[in-house]
Amino acid sequence: MITLKNIMMINAISSGITGIALVVAARPVATLFGLTNTVPFTEVGIFLALFAAFVGFTALNTASHIRAVRTIITLDTLWVIMSAIALVFLKDIISPLGSVAITLVAIWVAAMAVLQKKSLRAQLSHS
Repeated sequence: MITLKNIMMINAISSGITGIALVVAARPVATLFGLTNTVPFTEVGIFLALFAAFVGFTALNTASHIRAVRTIITLDTLWVIMSAIALVFLKDIISPLGSVAITLVAIWVAAMAVLQKKSLRAQLSHS
């Protein structure tokens, strides 16, 4: 089984890359979503970059930061829930490609949450 540290590093790297991409390419991403306002994409990008730093730091110190690991799992779970809510309320506002992007990211984040939770349980049961 892949270690909790490695799963969290994958989460940190993917979140960081996505965050930076959203900040740097907010306009083209907004266009893909059928929108003109870039602010939500920039704000989400900044959040993801900060989240990535938090996840990366926690990954390097998982043994002493179990509460932080649980917080990350909760934040990932909330991301998935909020993505589902966004899809319902934004279905007439964003493009089909935007809906697909939100769905794919939510699936990825859900996978991270599940893998982190399973790995944390395994780590705690061996302690």
